[in-house]
Amino acid sequence: MNLKLIFGIALAMSLTFSCKNESKTTPDAVADARDNKESNAQFDYNVEQFADIKILRYQIPGWENLTLKEQKLVYYLTQAGLAGRDIIWDQNYRHNLKIRTALETIYANHNGDKSSDDWKAFETYVKRVWFSNGIHHHYSNDKIKPDFSEDYLKTLLAETNATLEGEAFEVIFNDKDSKKVNQGKGVDNVAQSAVNFYGPDVTNADVEKFYKNKKSPNPEKPLSFGLNSKLIKENGQLKELVYKSGGLYGSAIDEIVKWLELAQGVAENQAQGDALGLLIKYYKTGDLQTWDDYNVAWTAATSGNVDYINSFIEVYNDPLGYSGSYESIVQINDFDMSQKMKVLSDNAQWFEDNSPLIEEHKKKNVVGVTYKVVNVAGEAGDASPSTPIGVNLPNANWIRAEVGSKSVSLGNIINAYNNAGSTGRLKEFVNDEQELQLEEEYGQVSDKLHTALHEVIGHASGQLNPGVGETKETLKNYASTLEEGRADLVGLYYLYNPKLQELGLVDDWKKVGMAAYDGYIRNGLMTQLIRLNVGDDVEEAHMRNRQWVSAWVFEKGQKDNVIEKMTRDGKTYYNINDYEKLHDLFGQLLRETQRIKSEGDFKAVENLVETYGVKVDQTLHQEILKRNEQFPDPPYSGFVNPVLVPEMDANGEITEVKVTQPESFSRQMLDYSKTHSFLKVDN
Repeated sequence: MNLKLIFGIALAMSLTFSCKNESKTTPDAVADARDNKESNAQFDYNVEQFADIKILRYQIPGWENLTLKEQKLVYYLTQAGLAGRDIIWDQNYRHNLKIRTALETIYANHNGDKSSDDWKAFETYVKRVWFSNGIHHHYSNDKIKPDFSEDYLKTLLAETNATLEGEAFEVIFNDKDSKKVNQGKGVDNVAQSAVNFYGPDVTNADVEKFYKNKKSPNPEKPLSFGLNSKLIKENGQLKELVYKSGGLYGSAIDEIVKWLELAQGVAENQAQGDALGLLIKYYKTGDLQTWDDYNVAWTAATSGNVDYINSFIEVYNDPLGYSGSYESIVQINDFDMSQKMKVLSDNAQWFEDNSPLIEEHKKKNVVGVTYKVVNVAGEAGDASPSTPIGVNLPNANWIRAEVGSKSVSLGNIINAYNNAGSTGRLKEFVNDEQELQLEEEYGQVSDKLHTALHEVIGHASGQLNPGVGETKETLKNYASTLEEGRADLVGLYYLYNPKLQELGLVDDWKKVGMAAYDGYIRNGLMTQLIRLNVGDDVEEAHMRNRQWVSAWVFEKGQKDNVIEKMTRDGKTYYNINDYEKLHDLFGQLLRETQRIKSEGDFKAVENLVETYGVKVDQTLHQEILKRNEQFPDPPYSGFVNPVLVPEMDANGEITEVKVTQPESFSRQMLDYSKTHSFLKVDN
């Protein structure tokens, strides 16, 4: 799982950070700036803003402390990640690569008037498409609407000798394929989603029937069927096109393999090298048993300064949760912060034993949960430009139970968010001075702890009842939002607990918990709505989970006035009157969400999400948008990557890898297309 958390939470947290009233420099941030020779303490995190997006840059603290061999490893892994960049574009929508090629040709070659409103609208559209890895918004899933005409685009195409015809041209302006991922109730989610994991004539029923008939050799260790394939109909018969060398996306995968083989040659240790070897084998064969073997080996390979994520992993973009989006994150360990947070993984069993779950839903032996703070050295695919702030992998429940998992918090990404500027948005939406002071003093530490608890304890917690199928099969299109909400609830339950102070993680557990509860309710019921257009339902899994968690506890606590909805001067606020009772409500909801997962109760999850997580109070939404108009800070943030530049000797051997920053967002996107495009526009 990722925190958009991480990959769900990461996107969620970018809003949280943008809501900070003022930029705060933490001791760790000061140390990073002092130790990082890439720049000085005046490092400018801001690159540019457009539409609803802010582009940031990040540093790589500790780079100069890596050996040359380790720097080579990081360089090869980042190149492997970038080699698959085209894959996420094609996965997101079948015409994306055609459209991107035409738009970039225009952008790079247009010599006409660049001061006109039409050109400015075109430039913004191109940047939005770059940011989303396609023509659908990276968060809302709605198709991005251009503010220029068809005729203007035709003129630009003709002037620059660019080509874009037929449906690929028309779809930019018409209503076809309007939703990348449609999670709506009562519709054929597969048929109504533009995402390119399925052929155009494949339906929900086709997918469910096809994978229901797939049987794992060992039912106790179910294979991740559908994770690395596209399901199509050929002559009326369903057929998988597997992502592998010689298969779908083979030309890009061969390039990924080339760089992974170089990385294996400079692996830090045997375990890391063996895991890379299995990943290479998986890419070559597409064999899902090899994928599981790789994940077991990768999870156990915890030594060394460098780690990575690379492959088809998260299933948020598949409306039914089978096929994985391509992503890559390359990481360098932050030893100081990782040691401080290791205490959570060391005490994972205590948290499980003391949770409010039904006894048979608790794990009797929580194993192998590792948590590290890392610094990102490069990202690609679904992790870039919009990045998670943390990741917990692997996703297979049986591997988590038997082998464990790795949880990482992306420290330099979080630091960049925290230091990238400030707005007055927080003051606008807090209820009173106490809430403001709590957020300013404890907001960042509560955010970090919630991320850690969500990933380390939350995703590791709980177990399925014997005989219950995988969550994606039992809970279907609600599986992702249920799992992210469940992990959020684990974090919320323990954020208001003296155990955190006993473990030395906080200096005042009650105030940290109060700040966390204030922020979660404020975001879940109000501020995350700035991401939506008036009239929209909540579609994205993580936004849904924050709303249904917040709305459920608000409703259930009304009898005791646990959370009070207040209106002053025509403005809405939420005030928590009883943190103890709210803690208890979070525990009750955690117990129920784990029951739903453990029992595979589809009717219950459908009722929970549809009742509390989908519909928006339109009057409140319009009010929130109006109040937010005064703040220029966009609701979404993402990143350019540092550029790793190898220096060679006369024999072509790397002697040093230097870290530089890209000239601009546009320049990096054009450079990536020039040097890291390995797929045809039609695949």
